[in-house]
Amino acid sequence: MASTYSAEWRSVCEKFRRAQHLTDVESKKDPENDPFRSKYKAREVLKEIYNILKRYDSEDNESEQTGGDHDRDDDHDGEPGCGSAHPGDSAAGLRAARLGAIEYFLGVNHVETEELSAGEEHLMNCMKLLDKCLVSRENVSVFIQARNQLGILWAGRDEIEKAQGFLETAESIYLRYMKEDGQPPTDLAEFFVGEEEELSQQERTRRFEMAYTHTLYYLAQVYKNQEHYEKAGRYCHITLQRQLAFDQFVPLDWAINAATLSQYYITKSCYMEARHCLAAASVIAGLAGEVPSEAAAQESEAENEKREQLRQKRAEIARCWIKYCLNLLQDAKKLLEDNIGELDIERQEELKRARRREEEEKEQGRKSAVLFGSSETSDSICALEEKDLERRCKMHKRRVDMLEPICKDLNAQYYLLICRQLQFELAETYYEMMDLKLALANKQDELDAHSIKKFNHLCNASIKYYQKFLDSIRSPEGKFPEKLEEDVLRPALVAKFRIARLHSRIISSDVSAQLQNLSRSLDCYNFVVHYCEENPEARKAVETELELSEEMVSLLPLKIERLRAKKASSN
Repeated sequence: MASTYSAEWRSVCEKFRRAQHLTDVESKKDPENDPFRSKYKAREVLKEIYNILKRYDSEDNESEQTGGDHDRDDDHDGEPGCGSAHPGDSAAGLRAARLGAIEYFLGVNHVETEELSAGEEHLMNCMKLLDKCLVSRENVSVFIQARNQLGILWAGRDEIEKAQGFLETAESIYLRYMKEDGQPPTDLAEFFVGEEEELSQQERTRRFEMAYTHTLYYLAQVYKNQEHYEKAGRYCHITLQRQLAFDQFVPLDWAINAATLSQYYITKSCYMEARHCLAAASVIAGLAGEVPSEAAAQESEAENEKREQLRQKRAEIARCWIKYCLNLLQDAKKLLEDNIGELDIERQEELKRARRREEEEKEQGRKSAVLFGSSETSDSICALEEKDLERRCKMHKRRVDMLEPICKDLNAQYYLLICRQLQFELAETYYEMMDLKLALANKQDELDAHSIKKFNHLCNASIKYYQKFLDSIRSPEGKFPEKLEEDVLRPALVAKFRIARLHSRIISSDVSAQLQNLSRSLDCYNFVVHYCEENPEARKAVETELELSEEMVSLLPLKIERLRAKKASSN
């Protein structure tokens, strides 16, 4: 056709470019009292193109009938989107796709000018034209985008089931096409450009994937309206993932959508997913730039508007973080309460054991499915999600500052159980701070003297409080019990295990000090192993700690011997 009508076809392509320019560029300049002026002009140009294409279609049909070439494939009757089943790349198939594309653009034009019935008519005409063809690389984009628009139109009329039907069909067409072909398909605009203006494969892929992302987004809204919240949440999450992957997002809008999704996950107690959404929201919101200063905002209306928008959206994300933290604390408190709403100490210990074993495994399995962004963006999100290590240390320090004075002032003779609880909690807090400092140290090439001193202080402070807890179990004569009571069995063995680990962590350049620390560490590991050998029922209480203790009991003597040999050779 291009060769037969080459001059006129170039005119058609030019008309199409003009219609697109009127729609995408000129319409933004239209006055408030005539907001659709450019779109009405674009509509007239599209109608001219449609009339030319209809004439081409009639002439080509007459030519084919005269030549006996019907260009059909009736063997595919019954496939979705087939009708009389022209192959998509046939002459008849391409004519239908071009006409369908113009009907699509006319339909969108009418919808955008709030003439919904006329818009629906054009979009349905597009569908009828495509129903004569097999889904193919040449027309699959038209198939999907026409159904997207019809889905939006019917959803706007509160005809949710009709909208769902169009959108789910669009989804199935995409999935079938990707399975059977998968190559970047022709974009709607490419029907009206010369070969030299055809899109790159990469751009074709981007536009096609963007259309499917819209399908998923609209389906998420449909499922939400139908109160299928789990399905809506899943589609919304996939939509956000795809928008990041294909760079199809406005930072603040994306961030607010991610923060909103986190609130759904909170209602399901899916705190890992909620945290990941909020971390992503914070990172992506940062891409919107810095909040303009008050002085800049006073000088420019645009800067003032940007300032207010950034502050408002970031405040919304901050509120979502607060809601996340409050719900997390409330749920944790409920888990730690007994039947009458009092804190259950045994339940606390049980949950602490289970949490570290189970949550990491479960979350790791789920997390791969919910991660956002490219490798670089994902790293930034995960870094924020894990929180700033220094900030976490400071939060633990505040905890220590509040608990230590209470622990010192209480008389253990009268408040033994409370003192034990405080001692163990302080020991654990210092222990966690030590782990955080260790994580920070691993990021540094070399530790300075101040960092080493701080690290060792945390180790010794943790040892001190674990030892105080253990001393509280001793008899008035200072003897440690041969058999531990059930309520202190696990805490006491964990304290011994952690003291062992802490002694081995202390940093010293002096070989004698190293030997002393390792020997103390070995003694504590031996205590755990020997106690469990003599009291087999205790093994279940400290399965993980016992396994590691047994391993260290076999490894540490070798390390100690090497250090002794090193010390002897240096003398």
